[in-house]
Parts: sequence; C-alpha cells; structure tokens
Amino acid sequence: MTSSLPQAFFNNFLGHTPDWYKKAIIAFLIINPILFSFAPYIAGWVLILEFIFTLAMALKCYPLQPGGLLALEAVIIGMVSPETVYHEVQNNLEVILLLIFMVAGIYFMKSLLLFGFTKIMIGIRSKVILSLVFSISCAVLSAFLDALTVTAVIISVCVGFYAVYHKVASGKKHNHVDHDHGDDEQVHDKNRSDLEQFRAFLRSLMMHGAVGTALGGVCTQVGEPQNLLISEKVGWDFIEFFLQMAPITMPVFVCGLLTCIFLEKTKIFDYGAEIPASVRSILEQFDADEMAKMTPELKASLIAQGGVALMLCVALALHLAAVGLIGLTVIVLATVFTGINEEHQIGKAFEEALPFTALLVVFFTIVGVIHELHLFSGIINYVLALDIGIQPGMFFLANGVLSMISDNVFVATVYIDEVKQAFDAGEISRAHFEKLAIAINTGTNLPSVATPNGQAAFLFLLTSAVAPLVRLSYGKMVIMAFPYTIVLSIVGFLGVHYML
Repeated sequence: MTSSLPQAFFNNFLGHTPDWYKKAIIAFLIINPILFSFAPYIAGWVLILEFIFTLAMALKCYPLQPGGLLALEAVIIGMVSPETVYHEVQNNLEVILLLIFMVAGIYFMKSLLLFGFTKIMIGIRSKVILSLVFSISCAVLSAFLDALTVTAVIISVCVGFYAVYHKVASGKKHNHVDHDHGDDEQVHDKNRSDLEQFRAFLRSLMMHGAVGTALGGVCTQVGEPQNLLISEKVGWDFIEFFLQMAPITMPVFVCGLLTCIFLEKTKIFDYGAEIPASVRSILEQFDADEMAKMTPELKASLIAQGGVALMLCVALALHLAAVGLIGLTVIVLATVFTGINEEHQIGKAFEEALPFTALLVVFFTIVGVIHELHLFSGIINYVLALDIGIQPGMFFLANGVLSMISDNVFVATVYIDEVKQAFDAGEISRAHFEKLAIAINTGTNLPSVATPNGQAAFLFLLTSAVAPLVRLSYGKMVIMAFPYTIVLSIVGFLGVHYML
C-alpha cells in the first residue's frame, strides 16, 4: 500500500526511530515557541530537559538530529543569537580541534593499543585487579593528558576486543562489526550468553575507566579545561594547584578506588561480570596468532606507534601546543611510519569523532541559551548571599548539581568569573577566594559523573561506536555511575566543608 505524501514525510522524519519518539520531538518543536513567547525563563529550562531527553534516547536515534532541531529552533525564535553560539564555539575551539585530530590520531595507534591491552587482559585474571588497573591508569593519564584522549583510547581498545570475539563467535572471516546493531543475529545461539556476559564485562571496565578520568582530572591544573581556567584566575602554578586541591582530591581518589573494589566484589549496579572462558581463550588464541605472524614490518609498525605514543605523552604533559595540534602531529607521524598514504585510509579515522564534534557544537548552542537567558543566575546569587562559613560547601553542591544538567566547563566558567568579580570588588578576602575556587573545581569535576552530559568524556563514550555494541545506554550509564556519584559527592563535600 502506497503512503500518502504527509505520511511519507513522517516516515522519513528521523528515519527508523519509533513513532512515539518522532511525535515527542514534533511536540517539543511546537511547544517551545509558544512557551518562550510568555515565559522565556521556563522555556529555557524546558529546552534543557528536552535536549537531555534526546541524549537519553541515544540508542534510538543519534542525538545530533533531534538535538540539532531543538538548537536550530532556539536560534530562530530568539532564545540564543548566532553570535553567542559562535562565541561558545570560539571559547571551545581547543576541544573541537582535540576531537577532530586527537581521536583520529588514536585510530592510527589502535594496533599498539590492542596489542598492549590484550597482554594485560590475558595476564591479569582477577577482575578486581583488572578494574583497578583500568581505573588507576585512566586517572594517572587524565591528570597529565586529557580525559577525552584517554576515553578515545578506552573506546578503541574495547571496540578491538569486541571485534576479535565477534569474528569468531559469528563465524566471519573479517573483523567488521555492525556498529548499529552489534550483529546479534549472526552470533550463534550457543555463544549468545557468552556475548551478553562479555558485553557486561566491557561495560564495567569502560565505566571504571571513565570514572577514573574524573578522579585524575580533578587533581591537576591540566586535568580538565576548567582547571586551567580556575588556576589562571587565582594565579596558581601546576604544583600549587595540586597542593591546594590535595586535601579533597586525594581522599576522593582513595575512596573512588575503594568503591571500584566494592562494586566488583558485590557485583551490584551491573558490575562484577567476569570475562567468559570462551572469550579468554579466543583472546589468547588471537594473541598467539598475532605473535606467530609478527613480520619485521609489523614489528617496525608497533615500534613506530610506541614512539609516537611516547611523543604524545611528553607533548601533552609539557603542553608544547594545543591538544588538537598535537593530535594532528600524531596523525602525520603515525601514518608516515606505518605505511598509510592513501586518502580513503586516512578518512576512516575521522568517522568516529566528527559526528560527536557536530553534536558538541549543538550542545554549545544549548549552553548559549543558558547564558543568554541567565538560567543559572538565581542559583549563583543565592549561594553568594549565604553565610561565608558555609559558602564553600554550598558552592560545591550548586556546581555539582548544575554540572549534572549542563556542561561542567561552562558552569565553572560562570562561577569563577562571578567569584573573581567579588574578589576584585573587595567583597571577599584572598583566602576565601581560594576556598571558593577549590570548591568550584571539585564541584564541577566530581558530582558531574552522575550523567553523560556532565562531562564531555562521558558524552563521547555514550555516543561512540562501542556504546550500542555493549548496550551502554544513557540510563545504564546513570545507573552504573550512581554509586560513584554518591561516594565522590559525599567525600568531596565533607572535604570542602571541613578541610577548607
């Protein structure tokens, strides 16, 4: 039966997403202009909730399309100006360059990453110790490098493991994996239970690693973008920043690792899944096969990738250039010394990051709405009006809650600017200014692990190719992050309240 033209338009709208989802987005687009015409402030908060809804439905439809429609409408009806959107993009150009070039650079080192992490996976049989290794490694790397870069490594490794297992389980002769559906129908029935267990195993490792990026990122001046901004406002160098934060960040780090152990031991909140014996044997066979066919050319390629990885760590740790430009350097060097010189081979590396880069620009539009409609101003003014003795703790909580809803870099920028103005005006002392800066840094970095939109690294993981493969949805991330959120928030708040 042939569809009518209106029905055909509806069928094409957002592709194969469920009809109820399509109708919800259409309803949002109708409601927003009406609500904005008589209640702009409320309309702004409604828009934020609608955008979070599109993120939560990421496995139904990539958020770029529905989120992009909401952002485009916000510009058209005057909730935010194109100039503000462009200004937000300018302020975050370094993050955009990072996504475009650094993630692509990691793609050209995937052979080395898979080789190294396969050795770790095979060598460490205890899931608790393996989880700790992932968490600590990601924390240390994020303290000196960048959470998005570390997350890109996690994604690359997990996609590689999944592809190796899937090749055998589905009886395929190649490593291609359908990133949209995970090729469930091609996995033999006898392997299906192992597949589900392996997915749970990878989910837990990725979440331990993702939280690890937050544990390490909060500690140093270069761990997160807002850390550098805060240190510049206060006038701290690398060592002073670390020492100022240490009374809060070190207990948080220890409690975060203890939480990792607790979750793996108790197997709650979807943690504790062991690697299936069949998968371990497949990885062991894969490692043996790779070692058997290790030609001088392959050895040279791995050595070259190792040299590039070393250069990457040194360049990022010393901040020799913007992270994105270092990523471009990685692309050039890695391709030169691994024999990749065709355009279509290089183009594949950009497929993972560019959709997320576009989504991030859409997200900046929503951040622009928050800025132009002053959605956070009431909360900021309320906290600044509180008694000076409880301000640090309340700043920590307010920053944490707002970072769960919005972007933690934006929240930190707004708060530190307000506090700096109060200090410059002589309204607060230098000592109190430093206490509030510590509260802002820890508040935006720790409770923000609660939701994928709280940190760019979490959002990147949610919208990556590996998320549908291992069934890592928005809701699943929130559930798995919940125990970490509670522990990090309580320990962080107590540290801010009693140590400052």
